[in-house]
Amino acid sequence: MDGVNEQPVTLQSETSNRMRLRVEIHGAVQGVGFRPFVYRLATELGLAGWVINDTRGVFIEVEGAAPVLETFLARLPHEVPPRAIVQALDHAWLAPAGYSRFEIRHSDQGGAKTALVLPDVAACPECLAEVADPANRRHRYPFTNCTNCGPRFSIIEALPYDRPNTTMRRFTLCPACRAEYDDPVNRRFHAQPNACPICGPQLAWIERAKGSDPSTGVVLSGALSRPPAQDGAYRTTARGDAARRSAAEALAAGQIVAVKGLGGFHLMADAQDARATGRLRELKRRGDKPFAVMAPTLAWVREHCETPPAAETLLTSAEAPIVLLRKTGAAGVAEAVAPGNPSLGVMLPYTPLHRLLLDEVGFPVVATSGNLTDEPICTDEAEALDRLGGIADGFLVHDRPITRHVDDSVAWIVDGTPRLLRRARGYAPLPVLLPAPAPAILAVGAHLKNTVALSVGRQVFISQHIGDLETPEALAAFERVIADFLRLYEVAPVAIAHDMHPDYQSTRWAREAAAASDTSWRDVPRIAVQHHHAHLAACLAENHVADRALGVTWDGTGYGPDGTIWGGEFLLGDAAGYTRVARLRPFRLPGGDAAVYEPRRVALALLYELYGDAAFEMDLVPVRAFSAGERRVFRQMLARGVNAPLTTSMGRLFDGVAALVGLRQQVSFEGQAAMALEFAADSDEAAAYPLALVTGTGDARLLDWGPAVEALLTDVAAGEPVGRMSARFHNGLVAAIADVVRATGERRVALTGGCFQNRLLTERACAALADAGCEVLLHRQTPPNDGCISLGQLAVAAARLDLAAESAEA
Repeated sequence: MDGVNEQPVTLQSETSNRMRLRVEIHGAVQGVGFRPFVYRLATELGLAGWVINDTRGVFIEVEGAAPVLETFLARLPHEVPPRAIVQALDHAWLAPAGYSRFEIRHSDQGGAKTALVLPDVAACPECLAEVADPANRRHRYPFTNCTNCGPRFSIIEALPYDRPNTTMRRFTLCPACRAEYDDPVNRRFHAQPNACPICGPQLAWIERAKGSDPSTGVVLSGALSRPPAQDGAYRTTARGDAARRSAAEALAAGQIVAVKGLGGFHLMADAQDARATGRLRELKRRGDKPFAVMAPTLAWVREHCETPPAAETLLTSAEAPIVLLRKTGAAGVAEAVAPGNPSLGVMLPYTPLHRLLLDEVGFPVVATSGNLTDEPICTDEAEALDRLGGIADGFLVHDRPITRHVDDSVAWIVDGTPRLLRRARGYAPLPVLLPAPAPAILAVGAHLKNTVALSVGRQVFISQHIGDLETPEALAAFERVIADFLRLYEVAPVAIAHDMHPDYQSTRWAREAAAASDTSWRDVPRIAVQHHHAHLAACLAENHVADRALGVTWDGTGYGPDGTIWGGEFLLGDAAGYTRVARLRPFRLPGGDAAVYEPRRVALALLYELYGDAAFEMDLVPVRAFSAGERRVFRQMLARGVNAPLTTSMGRLFDGVAALVGLRQQVSFEGQAAMALEFAADSDEAAAYPLALVTGTGDARLLDWGPAVEALLTDVAAGEPVGRMSARFHNGLVAAIADVVRATGERRVALTGGCFQNRLLTERACAALADAGCEVLLHRQTPPNDGCISLGQLAVAAARLDLAAESAEA
C-alpha cells in the first residue's frame, strides 16, 4: 500500500528485534472513532506506523518491538469503541519499514465497497450533557453529535464514510469544530456530522399564513430547494431556538406539528389530548392502527407501562427503537392513541432536537411517521409541505439534507429477549453474514412490509423498512432504495431474487421494470422464491444454521406453487430446498383480498366448510352481520369457487375465530382481529381446542381446524367467556405444533411468519418445544413478518446458484 518491503518475516522473540505488523479489520469500523482509538493505543505503547480507512474497512501498520506488537494485537479487538463491530481481523508480520511516528492517514477512495455503513444512532450521554450545559458552546444546539452518536446511514452518499461523501459537506467547519475534527484524542475526531451553532444546520419554523391567498406566493426558509405544490402560502416565522419554542407552543395548543428529524419527518401531537390525537388519526387516514408515543422521560414510561429491565435497556440503547410495552392502570395517553390495545409503542427522545422539544413541552407526544397511510415517510421540506400540508398546522424543519428515508424501528421483548418487528433506524443497513461468500444478488422482497437486500461477499445488506407497495409513492421509494444500494456498494447483480406471486409489485419490477430501466439487467437471471421458503431461509440465515429445520411458517398470505394461497405451512428443509410436510386444512376466502378486512367473511367460509348451506342459517354474530342478499351471494361464491380462492392461511384462521367469538367483524388494518384475539386470552386457561393431524393428499399431512372450531362453537353456545375461548384456541395451536414435530421427528424448529408477532403464541410454543427437547429458532436480526423476506430470497438464490455451479462442474 505504501511501497515498502512487503516480504513476510519470521517473528523473533527478542525485545530488541524491531518488527512491522499489518492488520486488516472489516466490520462497522468507520464513523465510530476507530482510527483515533488505534492512534491512542499505538502511541500509548510507543509504536510507530499509520492507520487508514478505505472502502473495505480499516488498515493498520504498526512497528516496534515484537512483544509490544503482540500486546497491541491482543488489546485491539477487546478495547474497540462502543459502536464498533469487528467482523474479521487479519494480520501479517512483515519486515520493518522504518516508521518514526504514528499517524492517521487520509481515506483511500479506491477498491471494492465492502465497508459497513453504520445505522443512525441515538445521542450519547456526553453530547446530551453538553446540550444541557448553559456554559457549553453547544448549549441547546439540536444537532450536537460525536463519533459515538448521531446520523450515519441517513446522510452518507458514498463510501468511504468521510465528510465530503455526506450531506454535511455543505457546512464548512468553524475553527473550533475544525480543531475538534482534527484532534485524534478528541471524541469528535473525524466525526463527519460535527457541527455547532456557528457552522452547522439550523432550525426554522414554517406555518401557513392565516387568511392567505394562494396567489400571494410562498416565503420559505433557505432549506427549501423548491416551492411546494400545496395551495396556500407558508411563512417562516422563527429560526434557531425560537423555532423549537414555536413548535412546542403549537403542540401545547393542541396543534399537529410536522418535525424533520434524523431520517425523515414525524407528525406530532399531544398524546394526552383526545381531540388532537383524534384529528391526527382522521387526517392521516390511520383507522385504528396504533400510534407510537415519544415519552418525555424513562420515569414516565415506568409510571404508565410495564417496563422490565430488558425493555429499559432497549429504550435507552443507542438503537433507541419504539418498544411495545403493556400499559398499566395509569393510561397516560388518550384512547385514540392505541384504540382497544392494551399495549403502547413507546420510545424516548433519541436526538438532541427531540430531547429539547420534549423537555420544553413536558408531556408525551404522538410521534408517527410523516406520511399518509401506505406512502413513504417525507424527508424533504418542500415534499413535506406538499404531502403533509393538509395535516400539519406547522413545520419544524432544518437544513441538513437527508439522503434516504429511515423510519423508527419497532421492537418487543419475547421470552425476556429483545427482538425486532420493524427494522430501520438503529439497525439498518447492518448486514447478516452468510456461511460462505455469495455472488452479488439483489433480492426485492415481498409486497407488504417490503425491504430489499444485496449480497457483497458474505455480507447481506438489508435495507431499511420500505413498507407496503400499495401506492405509486411507495413503489417510487422502493425503486430509490434499490438504486441507492447499488450505487453505494457499486455492484452489478448477477441475479435478481423475487417472490413467486406474479402480482406483487416487487415481482413485477424484477421481471419487467428492472430490464426497462437498465438494459444491462435484461439478461440477468430472475430467481423466483416461494414466500414461505424465504421465511424459513431467513430464520436459518439469521441463526447461522446451514442444516435443515422444520419451519413453522404461519402468516396471512403467500403464493403457493399449486396456485393457492399458503399461510399455515410446515416446511422441512434449508435454503437449498424444502418439503411441505404438513399444512392447515384449506378453506375458501369469499371475495379474495376483501376477506382480509372482513373477518366475518372468513368465519362464514369456515362454517360453510363444516356445515354446507346450513351455515347461512346459523344464529351466530358473523352470519347475522350479513344481509339475506349478501348471504345468497356468498353461498354462490363458496359453492362454485368463484372469486373465493382456496387458502391454508393461519392468519385468516385467526381472523375467522375472532369473528366467531364476536370480537371483530371488520378491521381497518390487517392483523387487527388476530391482535384482539390475543389480547383477550385468559392467561390462566390451560384447556386446548383439538386440531387433528390427519393424512392429506401427497406427502403433506393436514392440520384439521374443524374439531377446534366445532369445540369453539359449543363454547359460544354455552356462553363461555371470550378470554377462555381465545386461550383454548391458542393452546390448541401450540399443541398442534408439537404434534407435527413429533410426527416428523425433527428437533430443530424455526418459528417464522407474521403470526409469530403474537407474543402469547410464540412464547407458549417456545416453552412447549423446549420441554420436548427441541432447538427453537426465532428471528434475531430481522422481523418474523415479511420484513425478513428479502434476506430469505437472497439466501435461497445463493444456494441455488451454488448448486447450479456444482452441477456444472460435475
